[in-house]
Amino acid sequence: MLKVGLTGGIGAGKSEVSRLLVEHGAVLIDADRIAREVVAPGTPGLEAVVGAFGEAVLTADGSLDRPKLGSIVFADPGKLAVLNSIVHPLVGARSRELEDAAAEDAVVIHDVPLLTENALAPLYDLVIVVDASSETQLDRLVRLRGMTEEDARARMAAQATREQRREIADIVIDNDDVPLDTLHKRVAEVWEDLARRARLRGAEPDSE
Repeated sequence: MLKVGLTGGIGAGKSEVSRLLVEHGAVLIDADRIAREVVAPGTPGLEAVVGAFGEAVLTADGSLDRPKLGSIVFADPGKLAVLNSIVHPLVGARSRELEDAAAEDAVVIHDVPLLTENALAPLYDLVIVVDASSETQLDRLVRLRGMTEEDARARMAAQATREQRREIADIVIDNDDVPLDTLHKRVAEVWEDLARRARLRGAEPDSE
């Protein structure tokens, strides 16, 4: 098994890269998706979030009001740290369960937005960073996701810098306003490299 950490700043295009890698045959473990699952209605995770932030972060049907919670934590590093201390251990435990269920020769992609911020690079065999400039990120968040510029800048500021992400990268995928077909070709090249590494690991007698 080859364990790969995939990360990138908000709006860098990491989701598109992970989608393409899955098309090539990767097993995807999406930390954002798991983060939603562990705070679903009726979970201990949601109970802990409400205990920390109050019932104002719930919608009328009792589910988590993610935009409301986001507006609270991304403007306050202390509150963001509290939220992370609740959610991250739950996400980690579920991620390990999914990884254990993957085939021995699989390329397992861990899509982790805060991989850099939480110093998680040592957990993976290698790290892929999807890279884009802050100007490109801001444009995508405002134009494509409908965020206000203030909200977009706050979310970007809560993450690691572009330079910090590149420092931990074993592989960088440039997605700074590149044509879609260029991105597809680059991901295909990366996949060939990952598949080769996985085959080599599988051939090692003591690869476990």
